[in-house]
Amino acid sequence: MANTTAVYARIDSGLKENAESILAKLGISPSGAIQMLYSQIVLQQGMPFELKLPAKKPVAIGGMTREELDAELMKGVASLKDGKAVSADDVDALLAEEFGI
Repeated sequence: MANTTAVYARIDSGLKENAESILAKLGISPSGAIQMLYSQIVLQQGMPFELKLPAKKPVAIGGMTREELDAELMKGVASLKDGKAVSADDVDALLAEEFGI
């Protein structure tokens, strides 16, 4: 038998139950899944999937529902009422910084 060692991790119980249910349908034990993950980490010399935050992209007005558009417009009206006006140049600078446009 191969030389083995135990790995202990604390994870959310709901996540564990959901994952183990899927693994059972695939015929894979939790230990087997962890073995596969570790094997791929070694083979890939890192995580076997991309780790990054999703890119924020501005949403075009045409891609918004009427309710989403109304909510955004109401935010603008509230800002104006609070005296928080922003110039077009400031908006352009903010878009360039945040989204590169």
